[in-house]
Amino acid sequence: MTDANIALSETAAAQINQIMAADATAKFLRISVEGGGCSGFSYKFDLTGEAADDDLRIEKDGATVLIDPMSVEFLTDSVIDYVDQLIGASFQIKNPNATAACGCGTSFSI
Repeated sequence: MTDANIALSETAAAQINQIMAADATAKFLRISVEGGGCSGFSYKFDLTGEAADDDLRIEKDGATVLIDPMSVEFLTDSVIDYVDQLIGASFQIKNPNATAACGCGTSFSI
């Protein structure tokens, strides 16, 4: 856990490591929160090779997630997970601050 109390699951860390091994230019998974989506805010996942000085870094088992300071406010106390289900595999944010979420799991409201 970090000061913002954002955790990265073992399955998410393993998936990030697998993705990074296949992409020589990517070093980090960046997660951000943007306005929009069917519930008001949406999570955005990007691969990046560079970190900003003010990024929050979450590290587990060799995997690193970057979160910008503005997005950290929306993600405090969340768990970043990777779920592989019959309907598909994806990164998911288990966010206790969200009061509503859409069915796809990428959009939420506070």
